[in-house]
Amino acid sequence: MQKIDDLTSWAVELQSLAQEGLEYGHDKFDRERYQRIREIATEMMSVKTGLPYKQVKTLFSSEDGYQTPKLATRAAIIKDNKILLVKEKTDDRWALPGGWCDVNVTLKENCLKETKEESGRNVKVDRLIAIQDYNHHNRPQRVTGVTIAFFLCHEISGEFIDNIETADCKYFAFTDLPKLSEHRNSKEQIKMCFEAAKDPNWQPIFD
Repeated sequence: MQKIDDLTSWAVELQSLAQEGLEYGHDKFDRERYQRIREIATEMMSVKTGLPYKQVKTLFSSEDGYQTPKLATRAAIIKDNKILLVKEKTDDRWALPGGWCDVNVTLKENCLKETKEESGRNVKVDRLIAIQDYNHHNRPQRVTGVTIAFFLCHEISGEFIDNIETADCKYFAFTDLPKLSEHRNSKEQIKMCFEAAKDPNWQPIFD
């Protein structure tokens, strides 16, 4: 897996330090310094990416509070040795149902909600498969931290309904996987889900 380059890594660290300083600092002059450090980090990312400063600020340095990773969930629904994937409208590639966690739901609740929205299926969560750091397993690399929780589920009812996020939903054997949406899930992660389904004594993997 390709690592984030040094300039990007430095900008990310500066932005994180500045955000924490703005959250916990009380001295007026220190806060002004933290704000300037945050602006410098944003300027670095603007130069690096070629994107306008205002756009980078929105994506990279507009949050407040202590900086923590974003959370996402993915549901591994396996039936007859096949796994359920949804076709993403944004890139016409396939992924496990899932997405970002909303602020007012638990990880499990988010898994159920996202699965229903994207695949039309009502499922039951059987167990946790893994908790993984995005940049250790997926690409392209992100400048913001992301943690993904994979859950093994089984289908109860429902059918696919066209929606704003996904265009199709099908079961696939591991030997016949379609083109995957790599920033959502890798082939290695799909394999991990199959292995978890076959092992009744599976122990969750975590980074």
